[in-house]
Amino acid sequence: MRSPFRRTAALLFAAAALAGSTAPASPAAPAPPAAPEPAAAPAGPRHAECRTRVHGSHATAHCFNGNATTDHVQLHVECVRWWDPDMDTARAAVGPAEHVSLTQRCWLGIRHAWVTHRAA
Repeated sequence: MRSPFRRTAALLFAAAALAGSTAPASPAAPAPPAAPEPAAAPAGPRHAECRTRVHGSHATAHCFNGNATTDHVQLHVECVRWWDPDMDTARAAVGPAEHVSLTQRCWLGIRHAWVTHRAA
């Protein structure tokens, strides 16, 4: 009967011989320099940042454009009552690093107020 250590050593030697790793490892060649990563695709159109506030029957939007392009903003107001017409402000241009305030009102109450953007 064979010793378990001899059997394990024989199996390891046979596995190494089959894998071809009995020869000493050759020095590794230097890796080629890494290729530069491609530039990220430009993001979609950037808009002015607007904060909308509704207080009773008045809506106000404060917009600041921190981008390099002009943005056109417009405040839209949906009134609560069916007979109160929904209102929109005129479109206002917000240049780079500029601020604009838009206001609109309904007679009795505002259901929803939002700002739309259009690139110059």
